[in-house]
Formats: sequence, C-alpha cells, structure tokens
Amino acid sequence: MRILSGIQPSGQLHIGNYFGMMRSMIANMDSSELYAFIVDLHALTSVQDRERLSRGTLEAATDFLALGLDPERCTFWVQSDVPEVTELAWVLSTLTPMGLLERCHSYKDKVAKGIVPSHGLFAYPVLMAADILLFQAERVPVGKDQKQHLEVARDIAIKFNNTFGETFVVPEPVIDDSLATIPGLDGQKMSKSYGNTIPIFASEKELKKKVMAIVTDATPVEAVKDPDNCNLYSLFKLFAPKDRLTEVHGLYVNGGAMYGKIKLELLDLLWEYFREPREKRAQLLADPGQVREILQRGAVKAREKAVVTLDLVRDRVGLKY
Repeated sequence: MRILSGIQPSGQLHIGNYFGMMRSMIANMDSSELYAFIVDLHALTSVQDRERLSRGTLEAATDFLALGLDPERCTFWVQSDVPEVTELAWVLSTLTPMGLLERCHSYKDKVAKGIVPSHGLFAYPVLMAADILLFQAERVPVGKDQKQHLEVARDIAIKFNNTFGETFVVPEPVIDDSLATIPGLDGQKMSKSYGNTIPIFASEKELKKKVMAIVTDATPVEAVKDPDNCNLYSLFKLFAPKDRLTEVHGLYVNGGAMYGKIKLELLDLLWEYFREPREKRAQLLADPGQVREILQRGAVKAREKAVVTLDLVRDRVGLKY
C-alpha cells in the first residue's frame, strides 16, 4: 500500500497538523510504502518571505523527524527538490476544467480570510493532484478540510486515464472521523491561517499563554455543560488518559467542570506528551546539516519514482517524439 501526504512550512506546526496527518503517517511506516514531504511550493501561496520560507522548511522537516518519522523506513523530501512535480502539474492543468476548481471551498475560504487571491492559490488543487499522482499514491491521509481536494485529484486522474489510457492510480482519502477537524483556540478549525493554533513545540511560557486563551463560555461551574460543544473538552480528550477523561466528562454532564482547572491540566498533559520529541528536536536543531542531508537523500529516492511516472505521462500525451 502506497501512502502519501505532505505538510506546509508556512508557520509553526501545531497539534492539528499532528493529529490530522503526521501521527497517522508515522504509524504507517512499517505497514506501507510511505511518502512524506514538505510542501514548500504550496507554501508560496501564502508566504512571500525568503527567510521565513527557507527557515520554515527546515524546521518543519526537523519537527517531523523529531516526532518519529524515520527516513530509513520511508521516502522523505522537500517538494521543490523534485522538479518533475511542476511539469506534471502543468500537464494536468491542461485537462482540469475551470468549474472543478471554482467549486473548491478552500480557495473561497482563504480569500474570505484575507489571503490575497492568486493563480497559485486558485490552482493549488492541481499541484496537489500532481504531488499525489506522480508517486501513484493509493491512500492519502488528510484532514476533513482537504477531502474536496482529494476528490479533485481523483477526478483529474480519472479524466487523464479516460483520455490517454490507464496511467494513474486513483487515490483514496484516509480521514479519521474522530480527528477530522481539530478545534483551534476559538473553536474554528485549527489553522495557521486563522491564527488559532497550539504549536507542538511552543516554549512552556508560550504554551501556557495559548492554552489559557482557549475560548470557553460563561456557564457557571455548577451548571450542566455539553462536552460535545466545548472546544476545550475536544482538545482535552486528545491527551487525557481514559479514566481521567471519564471523570471530566462526568463533571460536564453533571455539573462541576471548572474550565480554568481543566486548562491547567491540559497544559501539563501537552507538555508531557511531547517531552521526548522536544528533546530529539533540540538535538536535530543543533545539527541542521544532518537534516539537510536526510532531505537530499530523500529527494534522490523520490525522483527515482517520479521520473518513471513522468516518462509514462510524457509518452501518453505525445511529448516524446
């Protein structure tokens, strides 16, 4: 089973990234042929700062390695180091109907949030399709918000196959419904675009500031509360032991849940959960050359797969003569 997914280096990686995609990818290293990459070309749609993008790419790779991704048990690279993807994106764009892209909610949502509309932002799903189809991925772990983009990739693959003959595997999304949307500090989907994230590797001081800023209602302590409509509880259940979660659930439905106390408990759970990755990350940051070498080796490995698919595509569409 070939599984592929990528992460954007557009800011500090957060717990939504971890539970939405990264943890699933790491768990699949031994059971699947795994492809994981840093999508720096996608990040250009929102980051036009050279230093920020360069630094963010290396830090995102470092974070992924610190969290447990083993480059010896997968293919791990930076998107722009495999130029075949941009050629494939152009070929796919010539088959992609405008209406298919115009229906994508993500573009509309980002523009509504203030991101400047651009061709890159609009055509984002085509480049994403190229990422997936270039490596003939069969499964793609994504958050619920990316499901529509997977459907676009499937539509493009099917149209190409119908037009030029069987070429691409038609990918399937992998979505954990219990983790489909991780809430942010304000209850919206956790997203760097919304500024409502809890960074995985925040300092202890920053982490406390973030956790204490989680939005809750003004319901009195003794009142009955609905845990299913509380973003604090939704975050707490990601980290709490089962027995403690049962106790806190009881406080919500029977009265007695103190938001401030639960936030402090969540803070302790978060800090402890990422303790070992935090220590490994510090070691990797002390030797960035090691991370660059891992990524360069991964790019060589990725290109070995990419050139095979692209050579087939070029032959199918008539670019070989």
